[in-house]
Amino acid sequence: MGTWRGLRVAFIMGSLFMILLIIVYWDDVGGFSLYPLKDPKHEVLQSGCCAPTTMSPPQTTPASRAHTTSSSIVSTTASSASFSPKEAAQEHTEEGKRKQNHAQRKEETKEDVEMEISAYDREQEARKKRIDDVCSGKEDVEVPERTRPFSQIPNRELDHLIVDDTHQIIYCYVPKVACTNWKRVMVVLSQSLISSSSGKPYTDPEAVPADLVHNSTLHLTFAKFWRRYGSLSRHLMALKLQHYTKFLFVRDPFVRLISAFRNKFGRPNQDFYRQFGSVMLRRYGNVSGDLPETAAEAFKAGIKPTFQQFITYLLDPETEKESIFNEHWRQVYRLCHPCQVKYDFIGKLETLETDAEHLLKLLKVDHLIRFPSGAQNKTAASWERDWFAQIPISTQRQLYKLYELDFELFGYPKPDSVLHQ
Repeated sequence: MGTWRGLRVAFIMGSLFMILLIIVYWDDVGGFSLYPLKDPKHEVLQSGCCAPTTMSPPQTTPASRAHTTSSSIVSTTASSASFSPKEAAQEHTEEGKRKQNHAQRKEETKEDVEMEISAYDREQEARKKRIDDVCSGKEDVEVPERTRPFSQIPNRELDHLIVDDTHQIIYCYVPKVACTNWKRVMVVLSQSLISSSSGKPYTDPEAVPADLVHNSTLHLTFAKFWRRYGSLSRHLMALKLQHYTKFLFVRDPFVRLISAFRNKFGRPNQDFYRQFGSVMLRRYGNVSGDLPETAAEAFKAGIKPTFQQFITYLLDPETEKESIFNEHWRQVYRLCHPCQVKYDFIGKLETLETDAEHLLKLLKVDHLIRFPSGAQNKTAASWERDWFAQIPISTQRQLYKLYELDFELFGYPKPDSVLHQ
């Protein structure tokens, strides 16, 4: 049995040897090098120029398979023969340089992005550190109720802290600081408003009507927690403040006042005329007789508050004895309590586009929405000198003292009237 198995093996080996001799004889290849098979470039060249297009399928016999393999090797050898060793080496060198340059450019681009992100992160840290320094007493500025804990802030003073539980966000809105558009973003994220045309929640912030976005029923604020959660409300607030991402946007305090005056008293606004404009006119306008009933009638008659009367109203001690400042000119520190709430992001209207882009990434919603573009309330900071030109220097300094904490907390420079006193 063992002898028979040995003969079978010898027969098979002999047959294979004979087949190989026949192949070599038919192809007449003489001696050839197998090096081209190890070169990826030449493999690509082979596949690109030597692939059969009209040949019939190869036979399945061992001899025909071996013949096909031999032909491929010969084709590869012929293909590679067009490159001299010197040219091949030069090709390798140029390819290596191209890869190296590409990798270098990619690395430089990555470094530029990292530097940009790092610079922005440093700016955010500087803004937050500024608040910490002012609130801790390191800066020479008086901070009312600096040591008051958050738990002692009355519910009515927490009505600007909007909560989105789905995305774990808390936004403190400041009127006249792009709050319309940020409220639009919060409405879309919380899906709290249904589109009348589609019957579904809005998905595009720009599509949310501006006149609806200020409806307080659309937003869940800390001020509403007591009615919803009862005795658990303060505990829940503390938990959300600890774990949610908190942000606000600010702007130069004096420019914000200009924007508020232009928006509420620079054109007919019945509510503001009745509540505030008529009061300013009676107290400081030397208006004889009765005032017109409506804002439209008053404007038509040329009767409207001046910017100086507005400033006088803000500085009058009687104003807040009657009622707390309206949110459009109330100080930011009284709206958002930055000494009690440790905000994760401080945005500024002066850098709104850049800040909005980074914030949406921080909130991890940049793939869901984009911050609304287009017309935005941007009362130019350069207008400050023109608007305050008719305001006495002593009055400007008093007004600065009224808003000094906002200037200091958010790093805005002192007005010229204060610097040159």
